Amino acid sequence: MQRTFIGLGALLAMLAVAIGAFGAHILKSSLGESAMAVYETGVQYHMMHALGLLIVGIAAGQWGESSRLRWSGWLLLAGIVLFSGSLYALSISGIKVLGAITPLGGVCFIAGWLLLALEAFSRRNA
Repeated sequence: MQRTFIGLGALLAMLAVAIGAFGAHILKSSLGESAMAVYETGVQYHMMHALGLLIVGIAAGQWGESSRLRWSGWLLLAGIVLFSGSLYALSISGIKVLGAITPLGGVCFIAGWLLLALEAFSRRNA
């Protein structure tokens, strides 16, 4: 589990940088200001939660594996796909209904962080 989440976190952070650069250098001239702001929000949350995956992996190495940490990592990953992915798709396509997916990703983010916090508070000697 530790290697899985550290590896996924690193790959997703790299992907966030690439997607951000693509937006800044390729899409900026074709997207409107509002769509670009939506895209940039997706990139920011993508990177923050990729770093969260790294934290989950490091915590698993420090504390040992647990179902809370496992769920935390998978929820953060799902949040990146749903939240950031829907914002990327919305900003590029302009299809407004894609915005309905974004809150599901936000809920995944919240639940993932909550599980990480609960795991931390449940540790007596960590």
